[in-house]
Amino acid sequence: MDRTSIIGVLLGLFAIIGGNFIEGGKLNSIFQPTAALIVFGGTFGAVLLSFSVRDILNAFLSLKDIFVDKKTAPGSFIDEIVRYADLARRNGLIVLENELSRISNPYFGRVMMLAVDRMAAKTLRDTIAQENITYEEGKRRVARVFDTAGGIAPTIGILGAVLGLIQVMEHLSDPSKLGAGIAVAFVATIYGVGSANLIFLPMSRKLINKLNYELAFREMILEGVVGIQSGMNPHYLRERLNVFLEERERQSGK
Repeated sequence: MDRTSIIGVLLGLFAIIGGNFIEGGKLNSIFQPTAALIVFGGTFGAVLLSFSVRDILNAFLSLKDIFVDKKTAPGSFIDEIVRYADLARRNGLIVLENELSRISNPYFGRVMMLAVDRMAAKTLRDTIAQENITYEEGKRRVARVFDTAGGIAPTIGILGAVLGLIQVMEHLSDPSKLGAGIAVAFVATIYGVGSANLIFLPMSRKLINKLNYELAFREMILEGVVGIQSGMNPHYLRERLNVFLEERERQSGK
């Protein structure tokens, strides 16, 4: 599990609920079904209007990418690429056909397969580059779903507050109904601003950060496979791929 995502959500909720409790508030004072319906229902409706059903479904499926950390150690892939480069220099590129079934990463396996099939280096680069562009656009569109929700939720929260105040104004002569209207007004604002800044916008940024990491990893794999295909010296290939690692990772590898 991605501990930072889980801790972040729990810490944010704990801070709000705990702060409310310290100030003497009750737990049920910030749980208002009417406010939740207005804010989350209105936000979801606006997001549906902004994106296709497929984008919405992909956004829900991407939640696993936010809360599940896929451990990818670039250094281990560099070791594997260098080993393949050594095999190819000694025995020819065709020998790597037997290694394809052992590659667990689908992207790595696909690029290696194209290289072993003798696709020209320029064509290989262009093909995979376009594949990565398509992949990036799909992921960024998913992130925009959460970003859009984060931009809409506070406004819907204000709308809920206005609706609550309207109810207050309509029942000024009946003090027993004033409390409920005021509660909806303020809690709707909390739901809108809180969900945007504690959930939707951070989720969008998390997906973008993971996407940037994945794109760098894909570029490293492509450079490595092209190096294998061109017969680059394994030592030089390792040095070329090490530039994709952060300084700490390079020192750890050494």
